[in-house]
Amino acid sequence: MSNPDQIQRIMFDELDIRGVVSGLQKTCHDCFENHDYPEAIKQVLGEMLAAVSLLSSNLKFEGRLILQAQGQGNVRLLMAESNQDRDVRAIARFEGEIPENASFRELLPEGQVVLTIDPDQGNRYQGVVPLDGETLAKCLESYFISSEQLPTQVHLASDGETAAGMMLQVLPAEGTGEEDWDRISHLASTLKSSELLELGNETLLYRLFHEEQCRLYEPDDVQFKCTCSRERSLASLKLVDKAELLDVIAESGMVNVNCQFCNAHYGFDSTDIEALFSDETSAAGSKNVH
Repeated sequence: MSNPDQIQRIMFDELDIRGVVSGLQKTCHDCFENHDYPEAIKQVLGEMLAAVSLLSSNLKFEGRLILQAQGQGNVRLLMAESNQDRDVRAIARFEGEIPENASFRELLPEGQVVLTIDPDQGNRYQGVVPLDGETLAKCLESYFISSEQLPTQVHLASDGETAAGMMLQVLPAEGTGEEDWDRISHLASTLKSSELLELGNETLLYRLFHEEQCRLYEPDDVQFKCTCSRERSLASLKLVDKAELLDVIAESGMVNVNCQFCNAHYGFDSTDIEALFSDETSAAGSKNVH
């Protein structure tokens, strides 16, 4: 992978088709380093991180794109998200034993994929797709066909340490359309997971489309970045009864909030809680450092 932690758009000069390719290396490491995830979980989360990096290339506003997979087995939730700046993070919630070589479908029996567009300004949009594909990539292809009527091909690969993805999609515009798509999608269908993980973007593009007029845009960086903060963590405690919080502090000396994404730890004392519920101050809390 010669283009790690970047995404690059693909331009087909004479076709109404767009593409994007991504590679994640340090990003995966940073997302997983504070979690003891089984190999099967890391592999699927890697694919989800690659997926949100691809999908974020279409974000035209400030906000978040969130991809969730939910099932009825030991794995309750897999989630990855990206914002408009390509800051990504991911989390898994599971219990019990997870088979080392479990597939996407085996991890999430009777599940569904939920794609949420959450702009900072405006209405949230959510699309739900049944887990009727054998892979996450197939589920995402079904989503675009059913919800946006756009022929789409998605390739995702992860070995638990690195991840990569490629997405091709017909542009919502008039043109030769179907014939071009049949040719391009057939060429892309020959792509192997090992090639996606190992080949640089220029080499990958030549390998697939050397007879086409296509080129790569300048890359955008992708990185792990958690949006948690002391202020946000304190504000979340407003959902808990004040007396209950003060009881916890009286017994333990502190109310602790841990970020599930990055494992950051925030501790709050009675001064913080009094300030939180006071009309005279914001949720920034006291200046005490814990």
